[in-house]
Amino acid sequence: MKPFHTLAETITPDGARFTLHEHDGDYFMKLNGRQLMCSTSTASEILLAKLACENLSRHPHPRVLIGGLGLGFSLKAVLSIVGKKAEVHVSEILPEVVDWNRQFLMKLNGALLNDHRVQVFTEDVIGLIRRGQNARYDAILLDVDNGPTSFVQARNSRLYSRRGFNRIAAALQPGGRVAFWSATDEESFGEALTRAGFRVHVVEAKSHERAKRFEHRIYVGETKPRQRELAPPPLKENIVP
Repeated sequence: MKPFHTLAETITPDGARFTLHEHDGDYFMKLNGRQLMCSTSTASEILLAKLACENLSRHPHPRVLIGGLGLGFSLKAVLSIVGKKAEVHVSEILPEVVDWNRQFLMKLNGALLNDHRVQVFTEDVIGLIRRGQNARYDAILLDVDNGPTSFVQARNSRLYSRRGFNRIAAALQPGGRVAFWSATDEESFGEALTRAGFRVHVVEAKSHERAKRFEHRIYVGETKPRQRELAPPPLKENIVP
């Protein structure tokens, strides 16, 4: 039996132990010993990207924000959809995770960080969302938690409040999409997104292609499209009596 290697570890801002592991060519990230993601179960991360960006393949210059780098599978899927002139921002609060991608995961997805379309920010995604009000995104992908109520970090609760929804909407172009990854069904979350003014679509997702159950959920919120300007009314003829 091949050994299970711990490649690296760090401590999150909340004081939790975050680790990277390898076993027989597969990679895993864990929080306090609990598996968060692995390179053999990537179907839902890829679906997250497809649902957020499926309408951007012909966009001349799309701007996309990804919250959470992880093992890079959502980034890989986004880059396969958007064109050569896309601008993709990746927010990863743990600089160690970025370093791990460059040091240990280059043959997996780490090389994508060198793509000319990609810019990595080692900061909270909230900061990028706030700044996005000045240069809006066409799509925002958020995979920073196990779900709206299962926080990896307590501060992430700001993303799932009405104020957080308003900030996300302000950072999106008209008709733009935000996609949230969730480990389980969160019925009230979809309702909250709807009340915040998003057009909501909930998609069931498998953890991997051969899974029998749809364990995860992707919550997609779309902002209202830009209204077409109404044509001015025709001028009345001046009738001279």
